[in-house]
Amino acid sequence: MLVALYNRTFDEGDVSFLQQLVQLLELHTLRLAVFQDFYERLIAAGVAFRETPRLFHSGSDLPFNTSMLFSLGGDGTLLDTVCHVGASAIPIIGINLGRLGFLAAIPEEEVTQAVESLVRGSYTIEQRSLLHLDASVPLFTDAPFALNEFTLHRKDSSSMIKIHTYLNGEFLNTYWADGLIVATPTGSTGYSLSCGGPVVFPQTSSFLITPVAPHNLNVRPIIVPDDNVISFEVEGRAEHFLATLDARTETITAGVQLAVRKEAFTIALVRPDEHNFLKTIKQKLYWGADTRN
Repeated sequence: MLVALYNRTFDEGDVSFLQQLVQLLELHTLRLAVFQDFYERLIAAGVAFRETPRLFHSGSDLPFNTSMLFSLGGDGTLLDTVCHVGASAIPIIGINLGRLGFLAAIPEEEVTQAVESLVRGSYTIEQRSLLHLDASVPLFTDAPFALNEFTLHRKDSSSMIKIHTYLNGEFLNTYWADGLIVATPTGSTGYSLSCGGPVVFPQTSSFLITPVAPHNLNVRPIIVPDDNVISFEVEGRAEHFLATLDARTETITAGVQLAVRKEAFTIALVRPDEHNFLKTIKQKLYWGADTRN
């Protein structure tokens, strides 16, 4: 089995864990492919490999027979990993070296158990839906999709903006706000949640539309089926606005036409059998924890 390793940054305190992970994977006779920049940083930090791994520079040169890709970092690293994997259908497993870790949900102390689960096939592959951005100008041309969310946001002014929003061409609402979020079910525990949006189970076929600091106090987040095409017209006092896909940002003007729809492909996330969504929200959001006890 060939597994790939990806990381965008690590601290000095992570080096011993990364050496442990490499040795653990080699112990189970797994062949390794490593993102080249990550490999060079590992070697500089003193991490040793029994055999020189295959190297890749981007998702386009990931070995075709890659069975699984380890995303080593936080949720931001996993979102980067999604851009590399794209439509290749390579499953991703997230190991949390960061803080909260909703997507990269496996903590360092459980990595031995997780690798053993993978080797014996005791895991589930969850297909997560993505959203796709269509625009009248070139935007996010390498990866016009997102696992978590698309947002529109003010940029150069403290004044609110107006976002006219349509479902399949029919007017939905004009949001007077700092911005607007369209999240996938996976993204419901991200930016949307911090703006008052609901938590949605990942298997739900829906989009969440959540305003950011709305001026209209009667406006609340709404859930719509993900077979809708959601389109936007933006206006405000400033000339420029921000459009984002996950952690990636582009600057646009009011004349740009934008629409969000469900992406044609999905992303496969690996979940060891001892992990599930309920366990994650209990651990990360402390659901069910009564401080009175």
